[in-house]
Amino acid sequence: MSYNKQTGNKGEDMAAVWIQEKGYTIIQRNWRFKHWEVDIIASKANKLHFFEVKTRTSAKFGHPEESIGIKKMQSLINAAQEYQYLHPEWKLLQFDVLSITMIRGTATEYFLIEDVFF
Repeated sequence: MSYNKQTGNKGEDMAAVWIQEKGYTIIQRNWRFKHWEVDIIASKANKLHFFEVKTRTSAKFGHPEESIGIKKMQSLINAAQEYQYLHPEWKLLQFDVLSITMIRGTATEYFLIEDVFF
């Protein structure tokens, strides 16, 4: 497994714990349909949240959330549309980005961007 994949997996595990600590209920992790994927699907206050988790171990290439491009955003939208089609009981949807920065020797930083509009 590549270093980037290991970092991503660790970040998603940390994100799941953090999200639950903030009062969300995790419904799915790494939900896939065709070639689309949502890192974490969670609910809170009768709203379905689609989380994109980005993790970095260095500030060399900027903040983690800066790496989300148009293709990834469209993929997340497509996946959410399919999920809602399969689960029509969910009427309220929200897209969120959780950015995690883990730099050795410093405290892990969590940065939540709520209700991202693509």
